[in-house]
Amino acid sequence: MLKAFFDTTLVEAGCDEAGRGCLAGPVFAAAVILPKDFGHPLLNDSKQLSEKRRYEARTIVEDAALAWAVAQVNPTEIDEINILNASFLAMHRSIDQLQIRPESLLIDGNRFRPYHDIPFHCIVKGDGKFMSIAAASILAKTYRDDYMMQIATDFPYYDWQKNKGYPTKAHRKAILEHGPCLHHRRSFRLLPDQEQGRLF
Repeated sequence: MLKAFFDTTLVEAGCDEAGRGCLAGPVFAAAVILPKDFGHPLLNDSKQLSEKRRYEARTIVEDAALAWAVAQVNPTEIDEINILNASFLAMHRSIDQLQIRPESLLIDGNRFRPYHDIPFHCIVKGDGKFMSIAAASILAKTYRDDYMMQIATDFPYYDWQKNKGYPTKAHRKAILEHGPCLHHRRSFRLLPDQEQGRLF
């Protein structure tokens, strides 16, 4: 059972990211502020929902939220600042875009870089504990999936329409055969160590 809020007296924004472990594509993050009376049985950690249910939940969140935003950090930036910092930056960018300034942030995970002077709480597996984080996980995941499906049409051999950039066997086989493209994260281990040297 998801909790509605960490503190019922504050305007809380839930934040989560998607695509941190991928070999290709941006890392996406979302921030969501839900009404105090919000509740819906479909809302859950995006990883626990089918693709169809995730998109249904996205519509519910977007219609009900007081404010929501989605942002990304591209592969070049990821390579420059590393994926952990890129995840923080994506969350910051999503918070930047909120039409309502939150008074508190609920962050999925155990680490975060402070956003201005807004207090925050890091919650491990928070997308399965708080509705606003679950809502953010759904938006981040679906918008990233949309992006990967879009660029998959230009790079069909990587099979992104199925793996969304995660390191599946088919994805790594395509990297070995075709090499990496502009969407790949060059700082990541794209292939096993014995084959990585063949790329660059």
